[in-house]
Amino acid sequence: MLSQLMVLFGFFSLVLVLIYWINRAVSLFDQLIADGQSAAVFLEFTALSLPSVMRLALPLAAFASAVYVTNRMSTEAELTVVQATGYSPYRLARPVAYFGVIVALMMSVLMHFLVPLSSARLAEREVEIAQNITARFLTAGRFLEPVTGVTFYIREITPEGELRDVFLSDTRNQDEGVTYTAAQAFLVRQDGVTQLVMIDGMVQILRTADARLFRTSFDDFAFNISNLISEPTTRGRRENVIPTWELLYPTQALQDETNRSAAQLLATAHDRFSQSILGAVAALLGFSALMVGGYSRFGVWKQIIFAIVLIIIVKAVETSGLRTARNDPDLWFVAYLQCVVGFVMIWCLLFWASRPYLFKRRIPEGSAP
Repeated sequence: MLSQLMVLFGFFSLVLVLIYWINRAVSLFDQLIADGQSAAVFLEFTALSLPSVMRLALPLAAFASAVYVTNRMSTEAELTVVQATGYSPYRLARPVAYFGVIVALMMSVLMHFLVPLSSARLAEREVEIAQNITARFLTAGRFLEPVTGVTFYIREITPEGELRDVFLSDTRNQDEGVTYTAAQAFLVRQDGVTQLVMIDGMVQILRTADARLFRTSFDDFAFNISNLISEPTTRGRRENVIPTWELLYPTQALQDETNRSAAQLLATAHDRFSQSILGAVAALLGFSALMVGGYSRFGVWKQIIFAIVLIIIVKAVETSGLRTARNDPDLWFVAYLQCVVGFVMIWCLLFWASRPYLFKRRIPEGSAP
């Protein structure tokens, strides 16, 4: 049973991760390729987002594999035969518990190590991309409009960073439109100001009041384009990139850096532990719900729906418990409420499965069956 659970867990994990990952990749593709980034940057960003996708997919895959294996064994009467030999539902749940521990360990590695590391690296790369003006603002062979009223075109960008055949039209002023053309140009950054230095060019000013055109040639001319580029603001780390041991002891400096309260940081740390345990809860809950009701030749579809409803209830409890923990640092233990509720459900379901006569109407002695 454990081997079947692991095989199907791998299958469902692969399917769910691909679904989540493709959805994430589509949004990243639109964002990065539209900004002029290369395919290598796109692949790097999608790879860095993979741990976060796996964090969402693994508990669902554990639940789905437990439900599928239990349903198949129940449909083929394997569970009935095993129970007839004296195995109790608690004993049958042992391989599922082992499976849940394996899932919990995998989730722990993701939540405490891989997800923070990948999120931190992703944040660094986002800042680097945002600071790369050539990639975000300068694209050869395309007419770009960084802000309304400004059109920019470059015929070619050399590997040395030289811009050739530059066209810049500025029509933000309704009284006059200004057009710059230059054979060469360079980007120069100094003291936080970005200048576009154009060489061997011409500026044309069209005054709309009397439709007069003024033309001036220049050897070199500097145009401030800082207001055309939204420079990335420097900010502290986000809570999702901070190691768990730092979140467990939130100092005032950490609160100022993340702009989060001590209660929010503590809730995030304990939520990582809770999410790890939730992988085991999902597997055991799917198994326990299908153990109720016994064998039926019509299948256990009612128990499957019941299991889905229970997992929805657990997720609802998780949302409310996490909200409560974020409001008061002394209530950090409420972040584990969904795990407690889940294990209570599992115990009640297994207790019910071991005593199926509890909720059945007993036939009085001496009456006809």
